[in-house]
Amino acid sequence: MSDTLSAPTGARGRTAAADTSRPGRSPLLRWLRPVLLVAALVVLLVLPLYVEEFWLRTGFAVAGAIVGAIGLNLLVGTSGQLSLAHAFFLAVGAITYTYVSGESGGLGTRAALRGLELPPIVGMVLGVLLAGLAGLLFSPIAARLRGIYLGVASLGLVFIGVHVLNTWTPVTGGFNGRSVPEFSLFGFSFGNSDPTLFVLGVPYREAERLWYLGIVLALAAYVFARNLLRSRPGRALETLRDSEVAASVMGVNVQAYKARVFMVSSMYAGLSGVMYALSIGSIAPESFGLTVSVLYLAMIVLGGLGSVGGAALGAAFVTALPLVFQQFADVLPLVSAPGEGGIAAGTAARYLFGLAIVLVVLFEPGGLVGIAHRFRRRGRRPGRGSPSATAGSGARSTDPDPSDPPARGSTR
Repeated sequence: MSDTLSAPTGARGRTAAADTSRPGRSPLLRWLRPVLLVAALVVLLVLPLYVEEFWLRTGFAVAGAIVGAIGLNLLVGTSGQLSLAHAFFLAVGAITYTYVSGESGGLGTRAALRGLELPPIVGMVLGVLLAGLAGLLFSPIAARLRGIYLGVASLGLVFIGVHVLNTWTPVTGGFNGRSVPEFSLFGFSFGNSDPTLFVLGVPYREAERLWYLGIVLALAAYVFARNLLRSRPGRALETLRDSEVAASVMGVNVQAYKARVFMVSSMYAGLSGVMYALSIGSIAPESFGLTVSVLYLAMIVLGGLGSVGGAALGAAFVTALPLVFQQFADVLPLVSAPGEGGIAAGTAARYLFGLAIVLVVLFEPGGLVGIAHRFRRRGRRPGRGSPSATAGSGARSTDPDPSDPPARGSTR
């Protein structure tokens, strides 16, 4: 009987704490977040009218990296499966798009290039689907391995992918690579012309058009991942990360969920690969090596494992930093353009976010998003001796302290 009565008492304590904390929240703060989101979206929409082409191309590269980082975060941060094969799935998406939508003809290193010359949207969709299929085919291995063993097994896919890129010349162009066809949708080209487009007197060429494409794809990837984590499969994946035994006892099909999340993560990587190919305009074997997989791991660790927003922040930091350093190498101390002495822009950027990774692991395992959550919790903490603090003191005996860092994988 005492056990039966204790649960409602705890529930009443939590309800009382919630009721006392809600009146303290200003209506202004309640509406501030949606207003800021709308304002940010408006700024992103009008930005091409005011910024240079460099920033627009950097933004599209960041959008592609955000899509890939969110996919890897679902696999590593949410379900706890270490994978170093992300570069392979990016390559599958990029190659599929280039081959399906590319033209035949021209010369590779040893053979004429081939292409199906299908609409680019078909190439993009097939790139995403084939990347997901590749992840699904690898999932039986992933379902039987964990930790470093899974990481080493997935690493083999990267070496296989680089070998195929170098030798399948008619499709990939060999070690010289091949150019990527422009993206178009229902007759509207995302290239520099056809049709000629002006907005408020500003010419909208390839950089401006790809900017909006990147916003749409990155936003869709973000919303889908957030909804997935809030759904029943998302909670099952988090349980799977914490304990496979506990997840199995609760009725979660461990192998099936591992296979599904690997497939979803690979599809994200395939879309990211298509966007990466469109961003640089060509594909080559060195663009999909082991370094790319390591950089994506750096993105999700810096941003915060298990956080969709953290993955986006980490992707923006890791992707934009080398490009910004390269653009402003002449004014930054110790940084110089290639061949001019000093530290190259790409090397300096790697030093910086390498140091950032060490600092995050040591002092803030929650990543960049964990820092933001820490400041937000401090702002919400009631003052000592206030009525709300007194009313909620009973609830704090059973609930976790707000100052505690979020558990790894938190999506708050």
